[in-house]
Amino acid sequence: QVQLVESGGGLVQPGGSLRLSCTASGFTLVDYSAIGWFRAAPGKEREGVLCINSAHDTTYYADPVKGRFTISRDNAKSAVYLQMNNLKPEDTAVYYCATRNRYCSNYGSDYDYWGQGTQVTVSS
Repeated sequence: QVQLVESGGGLVQPGGSLRLSCTASGFTLVDYSAIGWFRAAPGKEREGVLCINSAHDTTYYADPVKGRFTISRDNAKSAVYLQMNNLKPEDTAVYYCATRNRYCSNYGSDYDYWGQGTQVTVSS
């Protein structure tokens, strides 16, 4: 069964850090070119955050996270990581990882597989 699983979410104070993980089962991430992170904040539409391709190039889709969020992938572990630093209350959302076998895209409908999401809450 093809599955993506996110982990690492939680409650953190403003200015804090979290590292989210996205692991794959039933397939290997190396088989998929692009892995994207999306988020859905309360009352808002899901938005693309950033994406990493097979060459480990990063594309940012959310300007507010530039300089604070980074993405990396470990094909040997079939995992992708989202390092989030200097978190702000507006980063509060459910974070999802998704894969597609083409170039990075900001459109969620372009992705083939999704995880169930992990909640990130930034609050004092």
